[in-house]
Amino acid sequence: MKLAIGCDEAGYPLKEILIEHLNELGFDADDFGSEKDETVLYPDVAFKVAQSIADGNYQRGILICGTGIGMAISANKVNGIRAAQAADTYSAERAQKSNDAQILCLGARVTGNELAKSIVTSYLNSSFQGGGSANKIARIINYEANNPNS
Repeated sequence: MKLAIGCDEAGYPLKEILIEHLNELGFDADDFGSEKDETVLYPDVAFKVAQSIADGNYQRGILICGTGIGMAISANKVNGIRAAQAADTYSAERAQKSNDAQILCLGARVTGNELAKSIVTSYLNSSFQGGGSANKIARIINYEANNPNS
């Protein structure tokens, strides 16, 4: 699975920890920034990661800012993307199993390092189950297709 990861300056330390964790799990993640001591606007990073996933270059992504909320809002502006902010392992699992979220968003200021690792592991070990959620995801995709400027 090809992964993309990105952050703003608030998320940089957690991003570095998660890249190491991903490597330990056997995943390689392409780093979309930010770099150490670099100030960026989180929407710019979110848009780059989300667009690269929408274009089919990556299967999933991880975005990190102070709370994860801004990254999720920004990534969800890219047509075809479902980004979910998660602060616990169950939500991360459900983001994938029920919502087929391609991007997991985390908050470095509100999530400890070990919990963040567990959240990422839960997310990556889950896959979309379809079932009763399949028609809901189809509805989201259909809405996006019929409302490209939304």
